[in-house]
Amino acid sequence: MKEILIKTNDIHESKIIVKKGISQNLSEYINIEKAFLVTNTTLKKLYPDFVSKFNKKRVITIKDGEKYKNKKTVDYILNELLKNKIERKDTVVAFGGGVAGDIAGYCASIVLRGVNLVQIPTTLLAMCDSSIGGKTGYNTKYGKNLAGSFYFASNVLIDPCFLETLNEKEYKCAMGEIIKYAMIEKSSKCEEDYNLFEFLSEKSSSQIKDEIERIIEISASIKASVVQKDKFEGGLRKILNFAHTYAHSFEVLSNYKKMTHGEAVAYGIKYASKLGLDLGKINKEYYDKIISLIDKFGLAPNKLNFNKKDIIEKMKQDKKVQDKKINLLVPVRSFEVELFDNIEEPLIEASLL
Repeated sequence: MKEILIKTNDIHESKIIVKKGISQNLSEYINIEKAFLVTNTTLKKLYPDFVSKFNKKRVITIKDGEKYKNKKTVDYILNELLKNKIERKDTVVAFGGGVAGDIAGYCASIVLRGVNLVQIPTTLLAMCDSSIGGKTGYNTKYGKNLAGSFYFASNVLIDPCFLETLNEKEYKCAMGEIIKYAMIEKSSKCEEDYNLFEFLSEKSSSQIKDEIERIIEISASIKASVVQKDKFEGGLRKILNFAHTYAHSFEVLSNYKKMTHGEAVAYGIKYASKLGLDLGKINKEYYDKIISLIDKFGLAPNKLNFNKKDIIEKMKQDKKVQDKKINLLVPVRSFEVELFDNIEEPLIEASLL
Protein backbone atom coordinates (compact mmCIF):
# COMPACT_ATOMS: atom_id res chain seq x y z
CA MET A 1 0.00 0.00 0.00
CA LYS A 2 1.21 3.51 -0.82
CA GLU A 3 -0.12 6.69 0.80
CA ILE A 4 0.64 10.11 -0.68
CA LEU A 5 -0.45 13.36 0.97
CA ILE A 6 -1.11 16.72 -0.66
CA LYS A 7 -1.53 19.44 1.95
CA THR A 8 -3.94 21.93 0.41
CA ASN A 9 -4.08 24.42 3.28
CA ASP A 10 -3.39 24.61 7.00
CA ILE A 11 -6.22 22.29 8.02
CA HIS A 12 -6.94 20.00 5.08
CA GLU A 13 -5.07 17.25 3.29
CA SER A 14 -5.87 15.32 0.15
CA LYS A 15 -4.85 11.71 0.71
CA ILE A 16 -4.04 9.40 -2.21
CA ILE A 17 -4.06 5.72 -1.33
CA VAL A 18 -2.95 3.02 -3.77
CA LYS A 19 -4.02 -0.38 -2.48
CA LYS A 20 -5.51 -3.48 -4.05
CA GLY A 21 -8.97 -4.18 -2.63
CA ILE A 22 -9.38 -0.78 -1.00
CA SER A 23 -12.78 -0.39 -2.69
CA GLN A 24 -14.06 -3.30 -0.59
CA ASN A 25 -13.45 -1.31 2.62
CA LEU A 26 -15.21 1.94 1.80
CA SER A 27 -16.63 2.39 5.28
CA GLU A 28 -13.12 3.19 6.53
CA TYR A 29 -13.05 6.30 4.35
CA ILE A 30 -16.66 7.23 3.55
CA ASN A 31 -19.92 7.42 5.45
CA ILE A 32 -21.86 5.55 2.76
CA GLU A 33 -25.23 6.57 4.23
CA LYS A 34 -24.28 10.21 3.60
CA ALA A 35 -22.75 9.66 0.15
CA PHE A 36 -23.94 10.24 -3.40
CA LEU A 37 -22.31 8.05 -6.06
CA VAL A 38 -21.75 9.53 -9.52
CA THR A 39 -20.86 6.90 -12.12
CA ASN A 40 -21.59 5.98 -15.73
CA THR A 41 -23.79 3.45 -17.48
CA THR A 42 -20.91 1.11 -18.33
CA LEU A 43 -19.53 0.87 -14.79
CA LYS A 44 -22.99 0.44 -13.29
CA LYS A 45 -23.29 -2.76 -15.33
CA LEU A 46 -19.70 -3.91 -14.75
CA TYR A 47 -19.71 -3.44 -10.95
CA PRO A 48 -23.26 -3.97 -9.67
CA ASP A 49 -22.04 -5.20 -6.27
CA PHE A 50 -20.01 -2.05 -5.72
CA VAL A 51 -22.82 0.25 -6.84
CA SER A 52 -25.32 -1.61 -4.61
CA LYS A 53 -23.40 -0.46 -1.53
CA PHE A 54 -25.06 2.95 -2.03
CA ASN A 55 -28.67 3.97 -1.56
CA LYS A 56 -30.43 3.66 -4.94
CA LYS A 57 -31.76 7.18 -4.69
CA ARG A 58 -28.22 8.43 -4.19
CA VAL A 59 -26.76 6.76 -7.29
CA ILE A 60 -26.50 9.22 -10.20
CA THR A 61 -25.74 7.62 -13.55
CA ILE A 62 -24.42 9.58 -16.51
CA LYS A 63 -23.66 8.50 -20.07
CA ASP A 64 -20.21 7.10 -20.81
CA GLY A 65 -17.88 9.12 -23.04
CA GLU A 66 -15.95 12.38 -23.39
CA LYS A 67 -18.71 13.93 -25.52
CA TYR A 68 -21.00 13.85 -22.45
CA LYS A 69 -18.58 15.91 -20.35
CA ASN A 70 -20.68 19.01 -20.91
CA LYS A 71 -22.95 21.57 -19.25
CA LYS A 72 -26.04 19.41 -19.84
CA THR A 73 -24.54 16.61 -17.75
CA VAL A 74 -23.48 19.09 -15.06
CA ASP A 75 -27.07 20.37 -14.82
CA TYR A 76 -28.39 16.80 -14.61
CA ILE A 77 -26.06 15.88 -11.73
CA LEU A 78 -26.79 19.09 -9.84
CA ASN A 79 -30.55 18.60 -10.20
CA GLU A 80 -30.29 15.01 -8.95
CA LEU A 81 -28.22 16.06 -5.94
CA LEU A 82 -30.61 18.85 -5.02
CA LYS A 83 -33.75 16.82 -5.72
CA ASN A 84 -32.50 14.19 -3.26
CA LYS A 85 -31.75 16.86 -0.66
CA ILE A 86 -27.97 16.81 -0.49
CA GLU A 87 -26.57 18.43 2.66
CA ARG A 88 -23.27 20.15 3.30
CA LYS A 89 -21.92 17.23 5.34
CA ASP A 90 -22.65 14.77 2.54
CA THR A 91 -20.01 13.34 0.20
CA VAL A 92 -19.96 13.11 -3.58
CA VAL A 93 -18.14 9.95 -4.68
CA ALA A 94 -16.82 10.04 -8.25
CA PHE A 95 -16.60 6.47 -9.53
CA GLY A 96 -15.17 6.20 -13.02
CA GLY A 97 -12.56 7.54 -15.39
CA GLY A 98 -11.60 11.09 -16.19
CA VAL A 99 -15.02 12.19 -17.39
CA ALA A 100 -16.90 11.04 -14.27
CA GLY A 101 -14.11 12.29 -12.00
CA ASP A 102 -13.85 15.76 -13.54
CA ILE A 103 -17.55 16.42 -13.86
CA ALA A 104 -18.59 14.95 -10.48
CA GLY A 105 -15.73 16.86 -8.87
CA TYR A 106 -16.94 20.09 -10.41
CA CYS A 107 -20.49 19.50 -9.18
CA ALA A 108 -19.18 18.76 -5.67
CA SER A 109 -17.29 22.06 -5.76
CA ILE A 110 -20.35 24.20 -6.52
CA VAL A 111 -23.38 22.45 -5.02
CA LEU A 112 -24.22 24.17 -1.71
CA ARG A 113 -20.94 26.04 -2.36
CA GLY A 114 -18.95 22.86 -1.82
CA VAL A 115 -19.36 19.41 -0.25
CA ASN A 116 -16.86 16.66 0.51
CA LEU A 117 -15.45 14.84 -2.52
CA VAL A 118 -13.93 11.36 -2.82
CA GLN A 119 -12.44 10.06 -6.07
CA ILE A 120 -12.45 6.34 -6.90
CA PRO A 121 -10.80 6.11 -10.34
CA THR A 122 -11.42 3.02 -12.45
CA THR A 123 -9.18 3.62 -15.48
CA LEU A 124 -5.41 3.63 -15.60
CA LEU A 125 -5.43 7.19 -16.92
CA ALA A 126 -7.57 8.42 -14.02
CA MET A 127 -5.46 6.51 -11.48
CA CYS A 128 -2.21 7.99 -12.76
CA ASP A 129 -3.42 11.48 -13.53
CA SER A 130 -6.89 12.98 -13.67
CA SER A 131 -8.18 11.95 -10.22
CA ILE A 132 -5.19 13.62 -8.54
CA GLY A 133 -4.57 17.31 -8.02
CA GLY A 134 -7.97 18.93 -7.72
CA LYS A 135 -8.71 19.95 -11.30
CA THR A 136 -12.40 19.60 -12.14
CA GLY A 137 -14.54 20.83 -15.00
CA TYR A 138 -16.27 20.18 -18.28
CA ASN A 139 -15.83 20.80 -21.99
CA THR A 140 -17.41 23.57 -24.06
CA LYS A 141 -17.83 23.94 -27.81
CA TYR A 142 -14.84 26.31 -27.70
CA GLY A 143 -12.45 23.85 -26.11
CA LYS A 144 -11.68 21.18 -23.55
CA ASN A 145 -11.93 21.91 -19.80
CA LEU A 146 -12.51 25.62 -20.34
CA ALA A 147 -15.02 25.70 -17.46
CA GLY A 148 -14.06 24.30 -14.09
CA SER A 149 -12.56 24.78 -10.66
CA PHE A 150 -9.74 23.64 -8.40
CA TYR A 151 -11.32 21.38 -5.80
CA PHE A 152 -9.37 18.71 -3.95
CA ALA A 153 -10.81 15.34 -3.01
CA SER A 154 -10.36 14.47 0.65
CA ASN A 155 -9.46 10.94 -0.47
CA VAL A 156 -8.41 9.44 -3.78
CA LEU A 157 -8.88 5.70 -3.36
CA ILE A 158 -6.96 3.85 -6.09
CA ASP A 159 -7.79 0.16 -6.38
CA PRO A 160 -5.76 -1.52 -9.17
CA CYS A 161 -8.28 -4.38 -9.13
CA PHE A 162 -10.53 -2.25 -11.33
CA LEU A 163 -7.94 -2.56 -14.12
CA GLU A 164 -8.93 -6.19 -14.61
CA THR A 165 -11.76 -5.01 -16.87
CA LEU A 166 -9.62 -2.41 -18.67
CA ASN A 167 -9.48 -2.93 -22.43
CA GLU A 168 -6.37 -2.51 -24.57
CA LYS A 169 -7.46 0.85 -25.96
CA GLU A 170 -7.85 2.32 -22.46
CA TYR A 171 -4.47 0.89 -21.46
CA LYS A 172 -2.79 2.52 -24.46
CA CYS A 173 -4.65 5.74 -23.71
CA ALA A 174 -3.11 5.90 -20.23
CA MET A 175 0.40 5.31 -21.57
CA GLY A 176 0.27 8.72 -23.26
CA GLU A 177 -0.01 10.44 -19.87
CA ILE A 178 2.49 8.08 -18.24
CA ILE A 179 5.09 8.92 -20.91
CA LYS A 180 4.37 12.58 -20.16
CA TYR A 181 5.33 11.99 -16.52
CA ALA A 182 8.51 10.26 -17.65
CA MET A 183 9.42 13.32 -19.73
CA ILE A 184 8.82 15.88 -16.96
CA GLU A 185 10.24 13.90 -14.03
CA LYS A 186 13.36 16.04 -13.46
CA SER A 187 11.35 19.25 -13.88
CA SER A 188 8.88 18.05 -11.23
CA LYS A 189 11.49 18.45 -8.46
CA CYS A 190 10.26 15.19 -6.98
CA GLU A 191 12.36 14.16 -3.98
CA GLU A 192 12.80 10.61 -5.25
CA ASP A 193 14.54 9.79 -8.53
CA TYR A 194 12.35 7.19 -10.25
CA ASN A 195 13.96 7.17 -13.75
CA LEU A 196 10.51 6.45 -15.20
CA PHE A 197 11.57 7.12 -18.81
CA GLU A 198 14.36 4.53 -18.61
CA PHE A 199 12.07 2.08 -16.82
CA LEU A 200 9.46 2.33 -19.59
CA SER A 201 12.11 2.11 -22.30
CA GLU A 202 13.85 -0.96 -20.90
CA LYS A 203 10.85 -3.08 -19.89
CA SER A 204 8.74 -5.07 -22.32
CA SER A 205 5.04 -4.31 -22.63
CA SER A 206 4.15 -7.42 -20.62
CA GLN A 207 6.63 -6.52 -17.88
CA ILE A 208 5.15 -3.04 -17.66
CA LYS A 209 1.66 -4.50 -17.25
CA ASP A 210 2.98 -6.78 -14.49
CA GLU A 211 4.31 -3.73 -12.64
CA ILE A 212 1.39 -1.42 -13.33
CA GLU A 213 0.72 -0.79 -9.63
CA ARG A 214 4.26 0.54 -9.24
CA ILE A 215 3.81 2.76 -12.30
CA ILE A 216 0.60 4.18 -10.78
CA GLU A 217 2.48 4.94 -7.57
CA ILE A 218 5.32 6.67 -9.45
CA SER A 219 3.01 8.75 -11.65
CA ALA A 220 0.87 9.74 -8.66
CA SER A 221 3.97 10.67 -6.65
CA ILE A 222 5.37 12.87 -9.43
CA LYS A 223 2.05 14.66 -9.86
CA ALA A 224 1.55 15.07 -6.13
CA SER A 225 5.05 16.52 -5.80
CA VAL A 226 4.25 19.18 -8.41
CA VAL A 227 0.79 19.98 -7.03
CA GLN A 228 2.10 20.25 -3.46
CA LYS A 229 4.51 22.97 -4.60
CA ASP A 230 2.02 24.79 -6.85
CA LYS A 231 -1.62 23.99 -6.14
CA PHE A 232 -3.27 26.47 -8.46
CA GLU A 233 -1.00 26.49 -11.52
CA GLY A 234 0.85 29.68 -10.73
CA GLY A 235 4.19 28.34 -11.97
CA LEU A 236 5.65 24.84 -11.63
CA ARG A 237 2.32 23.07 -12.08
CA LYS A 238 2.20 24.22 -15.69
CA ILE A 239 4.62 21.41 -16.56
CA LEU A 240 1.73 18.97 -16.07
CA ASN A 241 0.26 20.47 -19.24
CA PHE A 242 3.18 19.27 -21.35
CA ALA A 243 1.81 18.25 -24.80
CA HIS A 244 -1.74 19.21 -23.79
CA THR A 245 -2.10 22.41 -25.84
CA TYR A 246 -1.54 20.28 -28.92
CA ALA A 247 -3.69 17.44 -27.54
CA HIS A 248 -6.71 19.55 -26.64
CA SER A 249 -6.81 21.04 -30.13
CA PHE A 250 -6.90 17.54 -31.64
CA GLU A 251 -9.70 16.48 -29.32
CA VAL A 252 -11.81 19.53 -30.15
CA LEU A 253 -11.27 19.11 -33.90
CA SER A 254 -12.29 15.45 -33.66
CA ASN A 255 -15.37 16.42 -31.62
CA TYR A 256 -14.07 14.16 -28.83
CA LYS A 257 -14.87 11.08 -30.91
CA LYS A 258 -11.89 10.00 -33.03
CA MET A 259 -9.24 9.65 -30.34
CA THR A 260 -8.94 9.23 -26.60
CA HIS A 261 -7.30 11.87 -24.43
CA GLY A 262 -4.18 9.76 -23.93
CA GLU A 263 -3.83 9.17 -27.66
CA ALA A 264 -4.11 12.92 -28.25
CA VAL A 265 -1.43 13.52 -25.59
CA ALA A 266 0.87 11.03 -27.32
CA TYR A 267 0.54 12.99 -30.56
CA GLY A 268 1.18 16.16 -28.55
CA ILE A 269 4.38 14.69 -27.10
CA LYS A 270 5.51 13.72 -30.59
CA TYR A 271 4.99 17.21 -31.98
CA ALA A 272 6.32 19.08 -28.92
CA SER A 273 9.46 16.94 -29.13
CA LYS A 274 9.85 17.76 -32.83
CA LEU A 275 9.56 21.43 -31.88
CA GLY A 276 12.24 20.93 -29.23
CA LEU A 277 14.49 19.33 -31.82
CA ASP A 278 13.87 22.11 -34.36
CA LEU A 279 14.64 24.75 -31.73
CA GLY A 280 17.88 23.01 -30.83
CA LYS A 281 16.71 22.35 -27.26
CA ILE A 282 17.16 18.56 -27.45
CA ASN A 283 19.47 16.42 -29.56
CA LYS A 284 18.49 13.84 -32.16
CA GLU A 285 19.43 10.94 -29.87
CA TYR A 286 16.91 11.94 -27.19
CA TYR A 287 14.28 12.77 -29.81
CA ASP A 288 14.65 9.30 -31.34
CA LYS A 289 14.27 7.70 -27.90
CA ILE A 290 11.03 9.63 -27.34
CA ILE A 291 9.60 8.54 -30.69
CA SER A 292 10.72 4.95 -30.05
CA LEU A 293 8.91 4.93 -26.69
CA ILE A 294 5.71 6.30 -28.25
CA ASP A 295 5.94 3.70 -31.03
CA LYS A 296 6.49 0.92 -28.48
CA PHE A 297 2.92 1.33 -27.25
CA GLY A 298 1.42 1.81 -30.70
CA LEU A 299 0.62 5.47 -30.02
CA ALA A 300 0.48 8.31 -32.56
CA PRO A 301 1.09 5.97 -35.52
CA ASN A 302 -0.45 8.07 -38.30
CA LYS A 303 -0.33 11.58 -39.67
CA LEU A 304 -3.31 13.51 -38.31
CA ASN A 305 -5.91 14.44 -40.88
CA PHE A 306 -6.46 18.00 -39.64
CA ASN A 307 -5.64 21.25 -41.37
CA LYS A 308 -2.54 22.75 -39.72
CA LYS A 309 -4.07 26.23 -39.66
CA ASP A 310 -7.16 24.83 -37.90
CA ILE A 311 -4.95 23.15 -35.30
CA ILE A 312 -3.16 26.41 -34.54
CA GLU A 313 -6.43 28.33 -34.30
CA LYS A 314 -7.72 25.82 -31.75
CA MET A 315 -4.43 26.04 -29.87
CA LYS A 316 -5.02 29.78 -29.58
CA GLN A 317 -8.27 29.05 -27.69
CA ASP A 318 -6.48 26.98 -25.06
CA LYS A 319 -6.86 28.29 -21.50
CA LYS A 320 -3.07 28.66 -21.19
CA VAL A 321 -2.89 31.30 -23.95
CA GLN A 322 -1.76 34.74 -22.74
CA ASP A 323 -1.88 37.99 -24.73
CA LYS A 324 -3.03 35.89 -27.70
CA LYS A 325 0.30 34.05 -27.65
CA ILE A 326 0.46 30.26 -27.63
CA ASN A 327 2.51 29.15 -24.63
CA LEU A 328 4.11 25.78 -25.24
CA LEU A 329 6.06 23.44 -23.02
CA VAL A 330 9.03 22.05 -24.90
CA PRO A 331 11.55 19.35 -23.91
CA VAL A 332 14.91 21.00 -23.29
CA ARG A 333 16.96 18.16 -21.79
CA SER A 334 16.37 14.54 -20.92
CA PHE A 335 13.27 14.36 -18.68
CA GLU A 336 13.01 18.16 -18.43
CA VAL A 337 10.65 20.64 -20.08
CA GLU A 338 10.39 24.44 -20.12
CA LEU A 339 7.63 26.88 -21.04
CA PHE A 340 8.14 29.16 -24.07
CA ASP A 341 5.84 32.00 -25.06
CA ASN A 342 7.69 33.42 -28.06
CA ILE A 343 7.56 30.59 -30.59
CA GLU A 344 6.59 31.74 -34.07
CA GLU A 345 3.56 30.08 -35.67
CA PRO A 346 5.53 28.76 -38.68
CA LEU A 347 7.70 26.76 -36.27
CA ILE A 348 4.63 25.31 -34.56
CA GLU A 349 3.20 24.45 -37.95
CA ALA A 350 6.46 22.76 -38.96
CA SER A 351 6.31 20.58 -35.85
CA LEU A 352 3.02 19.07 -37.05
CA LEU A 353 4.62 16.23 -39.01
